[in-house]
Amino acid sequence: MKRPIYFDTETTGVRFDKDRIIEIAGFDPVLNRTFSQLVNPKCPIPKEATAIHGITDEMVKDAPTFKEAGQQFIDFCEGDIVIVAHNYDAFDALFLKEECKRHQLPLPSWPSVDTLKWARKYRPDLPRHALQFLRQIFGISENNAHRALDDVVMLYQIFSIMIDDLSFETILELMKQASSSSSSLQHMPFGKYQGKPLSQVPKDYIQWLFTNGALEKPENGELKSAFERLGLLTG
Repeated sequence: MKRPIYFDTETTGVRFDKDRIIEIAGFDPVLNRTFSQLVNPKCPIPKEATAIHGITDEMVKDAPTFKEAGQQFIDFCEGDIVIVAHNYDAFDALFLKEECKRHQLPLPSWPSVDTLKWARKYRPDLPRHALQFLRQIFGISENNAHRALDDVVMLYQIFSIMIDDLSFETILELMKQASSSSSSLQHMPFGKYQGKPLSQVPKDYIQWLFTNGALEKPENGELKSAFERLGLLTG
């Protein structure tokens, strides 16, 4: 049986090709152990990023670089595991792959569950699927939001409620089926055009979302990619 590792990162920004990971966290509920490590990105942390997660240059100055911290996390994920993270495919996975490439670390081919995609697929009744909104919906106590380990533990609590007693083998199979039947986001997930096919969302509204930074939010990475694939977003 596959063992879940709930995972999250904090970063210097939202561009995986330019920004850096500054914190890695993981929670293994089966072995009841955690992983939490600040990472020295070898570059200044923008004030706007610090305003979100509270991590400063001073906090990471003596931390290991990703080469060491990344290897520690890979070691933490030993065995037959599945990575579980919110918006993993459009955010954390991209950063993890880029950092491993940058530091010449071999990244295992872990199976993964993107809980944002799961929530959108199996709870379409909810108006939003951001982690903090799900926390409120499921009555999970508020924590230190946007620090990696706190978000990881919160995700574990939320997702445990959402999946009930489903095995991760079953979850992976359901996600595989969902992916094969719908290779990308097809309908507007929020806002005044919620539920409308993406191809029918007015271009001026899409441009407004882009100009106002809504499409740069981690939870909207899949939406931005879908608009780009449809040729509706030109930047």
